Amino acid sequence: MPSVEHVEKHFTATAAVRDIVIGMSDGLTVPFALAAGLTGAVASTGIVVTAGLAEIAAGSIAMGLGGYLAAKTDTEHYASELDREYRETVELPEIETEEVAKVFRDYGLTEEQMTPIVSTITANQKKWVDFMMRFELGLEPPDPARATRSAATIAASYIAGGLVPLAPYMIIHHDLHLALIYSVAVTLLALFGFGAIKGHFTGVKPLRGGMQTVLVGGLAAAAAFLIARLIS
Repeated sequence: MPSVEHVEKHFTATAAVRDIVIGMSDGLTVPFALAAGLTGAVASTGIVVTAGLAEIAAGSIAMGLGGYLAAKTDTEHYASELDREYRETVELPEIETEEVAKVFRDYGLTEEQMTPIVSTITANQKKWVDFMMRFELGLEPPDPARATRSAATIAASYIAGGLVPLAPYMIIHHDLHLALIYSVAVTLLALFGFGAIKGHFTGVKPLRGGMQTVLVGGLAAAAAFLIARLIS
């Protein structure tokens, strides 16, 4: 009987997707809530657009910087732990060897089974340290370009998301409340689509993911609009 080739399909671009989700979700929600709130307090689409664009600029910079610093922190943490593991394999070899053995012991291997494996791993310091980084600490080598790429992805996603609720105000100059209606419709549709796509990548049912995202964005915009109405 001929063997059937088994091709495993795993989604691996988790870091990029996470950055897009962070930027897009806030980009759709925050400017949407701001535009809705201002619509309840001002009488000009120009004010809404100006404030919205200012918020998108500030928000994208802040979010991008946050992503950059988070990625840099991960890189610095990895370097610190790597240095510590190298030092401990020299200063505390018995303890580090036992930690390697414990990993295999937790997988159910007997002492006889794990002894040659542990000896092989600890015979090479680099392999030894790499093993400890992965299986003891759960750390993977960071991508050197990760910080810059993360910042750019988050900022661009925030801008793309933020322009969605503002677009109707840019197009419909004569009627503020009509612009709000279109903004609500377009943004809720975008939120649903974004949530459904995110659900597809994260294992959540698309309908459920879309509805959750719409609920969060809708509640934020409704709260901003009502508060502005009560204050004005």
